[in-house]
Amino acid sequence: MDNRTPSTDSPWLALRTLTPARIALGRAGTSLPTGAQLDFQFAHAQARDAVHLPFDHAALSSELAERKRDSLLLRSAASDRDQYLQRPDLGRRLHEESAQALRDHAQANPGGMDVAIVIADGLSALAVHRHALPFLARLEEQSASDGWRFAPVALVEQGRVAVADEIGQLLGARMTVMLIGERPGLSSPDSLGVYFTYGPRVGLTDAYRNCISNVRLEGLSYGMAAHRLLYLMREACRRQLSGVKLKDEAGIQTLEEEDSNGRGGNFLLGER
Repeated sequence: MDNRTPSTDSPWLALRTLTPARIALGRAGTSLPTGAQLDFQFAHAQARDAVHLPFDHAALSSELAERKRDSLLLRSAASDRDQYLQRPDLGRRLHEESAQALRDHAQANPGGMDVAIVIADGLSALAVHRHALPFLARLEEQSASDGWRFAPVALVEQGRVAVADEIGQLLGARMTVMLIGERPGLSSPDSLGVYFTYGPRVGLTDAYRNCISNVRLEGLSYGMAAHRLLYLMREACRRQLSGVKLKDEAGIQTLEEEDSNGRGGNFLLGER
């Protein structure tokens, strides 16, 4: 029996232990090996599923209630997922009923708020389901001494980043923090993005926002992401601005400053 395989390994095979990127896949003639091709198709299917996964805002609202946090269920002007994907502009504005609900809330609670937290499905509800609340818990833990007043958490179905500007403006919030599912990659269908804006109002461009990307267990840890965001928030309050004029100069935490449940430090070092 001939034990030879038609697949030829790549000489860079050892580098695959250092990155989730698709490198050193080998070849079978001039094509990918069958295993690598099947892995690619599986990852592509995961990315597509993440985009179309329904936003389970009811479950998030229930979990927030268990943590003694109020929430507001909102939706954007996009009527369904197909329209959301084809009309990005509609995902950036609230449906009129949701906008009116925020006006009513602001009228019943005058005086404004310091921080409005917004959670939206974006392009990966999977990322939000997995990472939004654990990250939010770390943020609240690290910001406890700041004394900020937090508005009820806004849960937005079919939302895009800029919808947080309208929410912050209607609530009279000084700052908004948007937690949103990022566009899925072929190795990261559950990447959470965090967008911060000081002085939110309708019509702001991305130049007025700061972004912290790839928040997930295999990427940027919850603790480090919260640490970076709090630096931006504190500096924004001091300088009264955000975006390109506000640079992230937060100090790097050590491994000892992270928690002990696998969520902190450099994931390449493995679990402690």
